[in-house]
Amino acid sequence: MQLLAVRFLNLLMAGLVAGTLLGISLGYNPKNLSALAYLEQQQNAIKALNTLMPILGFITIVITLTSAFLQKSNKTIFIVLLVATAFLIISGLVTRLGNQPINSMVMNWGNADMPADWMSLRDKWWTFHIVRTITAVTAFGLIIWASLRRL
Repeated sequence: MQLLAVRFLNLLMAGLVAGTLLGISLGYNPKNLSALAYLEQQQNAIKALNTLMPILGFITIVITLTSAFLQKSNKTIFIVLLVATAFLIISGLVTRLGNQPINSMVMNWGNADMPADWMSLRDKWWTFHIVRTITAVTAFGLIIWASLRRL
């Protein structure tokens, strides 16, 4: 029963993380926004998600590792979940080292004092976002596979 609960939580948490990032990718591409629209959208998203998502990501990493070690007798599932954990860690590192420094800059901008290179920073942020989305969705797929493997 403990393993079933951990696997359920693992699927739920990984789905929330990957789904949120994928939803942002599909619905919030800032490429065609004016400077003001971009600033408002980005600052609102940062306020809403900048604390929540790293916490969800960390919890998902811990649960994925827990699930891996609870299933270490099955080497294939163990390795797949360790790889999924690595993808989640990469996603977190991209967020921490790529997106969040740009987020910090954006939070200090006002409509009247946006930097001349704001579009370059926007595009850099978006590239980091796509990388973290791909790694999180890959991890989610691996977690699904590992969960279905034992059925």
